[in-house]
Amino acid sequence: MPEMPEVQGLTRFLDERTAGRTVERATVASIAALKTYDPPIHALHGAAITGARRLGKFVVLSFGEELHLVFHLAKAGWLRWYETLPTTLIKPGKSPIALRVALDDGSGFDLTEAGTKKSLAVYVVRDLADVPGIARLGPDPLDDGFTRDVFAGLLIDRRMQIKGLLRDQAVIAGIGNAYSDEILHAARMSPYAIAGKLDDEEVDRLYAAIHATLTDAVTAASGKPPADLKDAKRRGMQVHARRGEACPVCGDTVRSVFFADRSLEYCPTCQTGGKVLADRRLSRLLK
Repeated sequence: MPEMPEVQGLTRFLDERTAGRTVERATVASIAALKTYDPPIHALHGAAITGARRLGKFVVLSFGEELHLVFHLAKAGWLRWYETLPTTLIKPGKSPIALRVALDDGSGFDLTEAGTKKSLAVYVVRDLADVPGIARLGPDPLDDGFTRDVFAGLLIDRRMQIKGLLRDQAVIAGIGNAYSDEILHAARMSPYAIAGKLDDEEVDRLYAAIHATLTDAVTAASGKPPADLKDAKRRGMQVHARRGEACPVCGDTVRSVFFADRSLEYCPTCQTGGKVLADRRLSRLLK
């Protein structure tokens, strides 16, 4: 799943390529992906893009102050950029393409989604607050206002496991499964630690790990075209998706815990005092 660093890199790329360009047409190939009907998708035709930005894991293409194309790539979505957009017709249900946007200089992009579980979401709105996921976003961890004290305040009386809290978009925006693994490894903290029970030193470590991990990942993604962002993400991972490999810090074997629809990776020596966590494949602990 694309998370904040990849979405930030994607947004910067789109801002550089599309600002000032006009949409010639926007074609919906998967009607299930389009979550809004007013304004209609054809309201984008002939509209000039004024900029792109990121909100959490959402990409926002703005057309002035009162019209926005918003999309969330979900678990298996991605963006394909073309300097020259293909002229072949899109056959709904016959390709992974959910949306095609053609620009006035011949360039454009497709939003695609692999697999059978379709979660990619596209919105055309006048007000960004009309997108439910944006309306409930928590603070962005790389904003200047996200201080150590602000972060500590988010943990007070929270009885949930820290892994789940980091992934909760209503608490902190933009962190998903992969980077929560990386942050917890950098902070030398168990994914099962209870958020509201962390002491001051643990809060300090975790806050520093959030900032350092995400800053490094955003820097690594900066300037890369969409086609290279996924590989850049994989190369930067220390434990996530590296089950069975050696921890780059201590050399212990990276372990996994599997859940219904995801897994987490961790290093026992670095994070759990050497304890190997039970593999609870049907656990609902990390909602």
